Amino acid sequence: MSSACVLIIGNEILSGRTQDTNLNYIAKRLVDLGIDLLEARVVADDEAAIVQAVNEMRSKYDYVFTTGGIGPTHDDITSDCVAKAFGVKNVLNPKAVALLQSAYKDPSALNEARLRMAHTPEGATLIDNPVSRAPGYQIGNVFVMAGVPKIMQAMFDGVASQLSGGAPILSRTLSAYLAEGDLAKPLADLQELYPDVAMGSYPFYRARKFGASLVLRSRDRNRLDAAVAELAVAIRAFGVTPIEDEPVDD
Repeated sequence: MSSACVLIIGNEILSGRTQDTNLNYIAKRLVDLGIDLLEARVVADDEAAIVQAVNEMRSKYDYVFTTGGIGPTHDDITSDCVAKAFGVKNVLNPKAVALLQSAYKDPSALNEARLRMAHTPEGATLIDNPVSRAPGYQIGNVFVMAGVPKIMQAMFDGVASQLSGGAPILSRTLSAYLAEGDLAKPLADLQELYPDVAMGSYPFYRARKFGASLVLRSRDRNRLDAAVAELAVAIRAFGVTPIEDEPVDD
């Protein structure tokens, strides 16, 4: 089964100034594609940190998706860093230049700063950007995309068909107004019986009551349904009615 990770690049994320939503989008799309997202990492706009993270991740996972740091300003250093990680030059890409030229009616608008967005590592192939034209790119198993959510989503959707996944990952959730401590043993016992079904417990507090949402995930629908049925029995043993797929505010 294919594995993936997400590398979120930008000081603005680490400072709290910008709230990242790209990870959520990519994670959900990978579930649909049957690709296991196994890691996500946030790094600052620091060359050494980015180069190290790219090299670690591309050697460990089938797919690496980066977001952020490919704009026109001095702190947009992702392309320089990815090129360094692959040991190639970051060069002006003629196809990227043409795309940017098509975005500006006034040729003089394509200044030196904007041309930074037309640089890609040698050997990279472009990822289309139907929103603002400035492309992302793929080199090896690394997909470099914009940080702006609308643009990133369009870029990801454009490359999704190229990704090799498997059966979609199915998920079911049972929520109950029970403390996690009460559910811990029944859930652990159930996990032993169904090692092929991933199980997680997520506590919540709502309407002045504590509870937990138990999320079960598997690619095998029959095994998933069987595990959920047994979990429902375990919850009812406490005299509580399980509620399936009820949205919970953490």
